[in-house]
Amino acid sequence: MRETLHYLLMASHLSFQKILMFKIKNTGLTLGQPKVLDYLREHDGAFQKEIAVVCNIEPATLTSVLLGMENKNLITRKMGEGNRRNLYVYLTDKGMMLANRVKSEFDLIEEQALAGFSDCEKEMLNTFLTRINENINNKGMMQNE
Repeated sequence: MRETLHYLLMASHLSFQKILMFKIKNTGLTLGQPKVLDYLREHDGAFQKEIAVVCNIEPATLTSVLLGMENKNLITRKMGEGNRRNLYVYLTDKGMMLANRVKSEFDLIEEQALAGFSDCEKEMLNTFLTRINENINNKGMMQNE
């Protein structure tokens, strides 16, 4: 029997997440924190709304994730000059070190997951997954029809 797309996507995601959390268990990071660290590694000083959108985290949930990260001295949050509506999030030195570790673990897991794939196949996979994501998000599937 052929596996369905939704099953394969969910199973792959859960396996990836399980492996990552095992590899970083000594860091004290919780489930939502690695992807936020990874995003901030490349976008230090991003504002909270941007992080929520890019990381697919509800704003209220992100507030809780960031509070936990702030308590661990991984990030600092600051109001922008002239704009009190947006809180900007910055990595601390400790946060940047941990973000680099998370990136390294992401890379190793991806390397394992894509073992035996040609560069062309990897590019095609990224293209297909991007299109799937765009199709789902652009169709308003979360709205009541």
